Amino acid sequence: MVRDIDDYFAKGCGRCGRFATADCSTRAWAPGLAELRRICLAAGLVETVKWGQPCYMHAGRNIVILGALRGDFRISFFDAALLRDPEQVLEKQGPNTRHADAIRFTDNLQVAAREEVLTAYLREAMRNAAAGKRVPKQPHALELPAELITALDADAELATAFRSLTPGRQRSYVIALASAKAAATRVARIAKFRSRILAGKGAQER
Repeated sequence: MVRDIDDYFAKGCGRCGRFATADCSTRAWAPGLAELRRICLAAGLVETVKWGQPCYMHAGRNIVILGALRGDFRISFFDAALLRDPEQVLEKQGPNTRHADAIRFTDNLQVAAREEVLTAYLREAMRNAAAGKRVPKQPHALELPAELITALDADAELATAFRSLTPGRQRSYVIALASAKAAATRVARIAKFRSRILAGKGAQER
């Protein structure tokens, strides 16, 4: 992944084989990404690179991060649950996302048309960060797949390791197992995941 901000805008994030090629998603959305960058900097945000993407900070807190996909590019807000969203422009990034946190664009010209709204949302997020506001943690009971419950009941070491995982890592396994339609596939995945769970890692961690 890239560590230099200019590399991202010139070549991409570096997380796939399309890096620094004409097929990289950042190339298609370069004008729109440049506009988002300009708006973030004009708002007074500090520009950094995190996870291979442009991340903008204020008061020591992450405020937004930019991203480009084949079908759209977007600006995603951290602690988005604190935003009022009067214009109803925030969207959830996926079915497992708790809060609407992203503004998507499917045309480079859409950014300039939404500059006033973007600036207002950025300023609100910056005020929240400066005031030390954070999204209250909400208890979220995980509904474990039956196959995982059976595996944990039969394997004390696995059960102890799974319960020691962070809620986010536990959830990553539930999501990974839920995507399998057949029970046999879920059982096979649990066996495959065992070493990762024992190592304290999430389903997508290496």
